[in-house]
Amino acid sequence: MKTLKKLLFFFLIFSCNEPKPNSTYKPSSSGNINNLLVVSGDDLWDGPVGDALRRNIGSEIYGLPQAEPYFELRHVPTAVFSDFVRRNRIVLKIQTSEISEVKYYKDPYASPQIVAVISAPDQSKIIELIRDKSEEIISTFRSVEFKEKQRRISKSLYNSESIKSLLGIDIKFSSAYRIAKQKEHFSWIRRDTENGSLNLLLYSLPIKNFNDNSSFQEFIIKSRDSISKMEIPGPKEGDYMTTEQSYKPLSFMTELSGASVFQTKSLWKVDGAFMSGPFVNYCFIDTNNNRLLIAEGFVYAPARTKRDYIFELETIIRSITLD
Repeated sequence: MKTLKKLLFFFLIFSCNEPKPNSTYKPSSSGNINNLLVVSGDDLWDGPVGDALRRNIGSEIYGLPQAEPYFELRHVPTAVFSDFVRRNRIVLKIQTSEISEVKYYKDPYASPQIVAVISAPDQSKIIELIRDKSEEIISTFRSVEFKEKQRRISKSLYNSESIKSLLGIDIKFSSAYRIAKQKEHFSWIRRDTENGSLNLLLYSLPIKNFNDNSSFQEFIIKSRDSISKMEIPGPKEGDYMTTEQSYKPLSFMTELSGASVFQTKSLWKVDGAFMSGPFVNYCFIDTNNNRLLIAEGFVYAPARTKRDYIFELETIIRSITLD
């Protein structure tokens, strides 16, 4: 009898370590965009492990005028992680284990859902994994959130046929947006907010080759400043949007929609008008059409947080497919 009780005890302990997928019914996942549920013991959350999570997984996004993290971290103790709490769309579980690893589980309790489990024998090893795998973990969770945001946007889409005919692209954005300006090879899409606006510029340029990222970045900044001066007026005659020179842009190459994309993040401003904000610029290298397709989102939202606005614009840009 004692042996049977011991076997049952060990079965219960180890069955809690990893998610067990439900192959039958899975409820819809829940949670606000970019809200990450962290599951761990209170001793881990309140100590150095929690500090490492907040410093790495909850790190600040580059290219915003104020400090804002990638995710809002919400902690629940392991014992509370059951029932509806398990339906959170993105979950990070921290636990001690003999094996050091980061594992990902797709839709174990709800759909869509990603549960990442960080396991290691002790706190120092857990902290090491958090530090070494933070970029991978952030990227994995953000990809889920981009898809979820696209799903929500698709419920009420703007008819973008005019953009397709001008620029040869498919793009999906909400009917809450409007076309502020449109001409050959250029579109300005805008959504007004309570005290500002979300903006998306789409235009094409002749294709060019660059020796390195530095020269590519310089080209992008000069091009956006030139286009902005011509097409985006300031509040007074003669005012125009330009790149904030005191803030160093961040650029890197990535892949999107089957194309190489040069991505740049920085700040914009309007001289003399006390207007500024963040922008993100995606330059699609469209070799099939011998051009560079620029999609740039910029936000004007004084005295407001801007992470979710930029995230929305990036979601729209990531919906682009080239003809």
